Amino acid sequence: MRLDVAVGILKVSDAMDEEIVTVDESISVAEAAARISEKGKGCAIVLKQCRPVGMVTERDITYKVVAKGLNPKKVRVKEIMSTPLIEVDPDADLVTAAKVMDKHKIRRLAVVRKGILYGVISALDIARNLEGYVESEVRKILRYAFFMA
Repeated sequence: MRLDVAVGILKVSDAMDEEIVTVDESISVAEAAARISEKGKGCAIVLKQCRPVGMVTERDITYKVVAKGLNPKKVRVKEIMSTPLIEVDPDADLVTAAKVMDKHKIRRLAVVRKGILYGVISALDIARNLEGYVESEVRKILRYAFFMA
């Protein structure tokens, strides 16, 4: 059985983080950083008129504001967010999500369907879930090899 086919049963919705930090595009980077930190997350989904339009990550804040010596109280989230928002459907499988991340060279995806935000999935979420799947399959193979031979 091929891994990519078998993993198809593991959906994004099973591995995503449903606790989402959202911020309006007009707030300061300092405010966004405080919200991200308060929730212990690595990113926030940026909203414009209550619709998801981008993402701002710890890395964006570090590289685009702090490293350049900009004042995070004066820089607006819309100036540094990653946009357009790269999305994945909650019913997509984890391999599909990983391929989207690889294609765009990103570590997090917004989980969205028809403009509704369901969560965020990270490369770490995918790795954790695939690790359990691989371990389970290895145990099945070993059981077969030792008890069916």
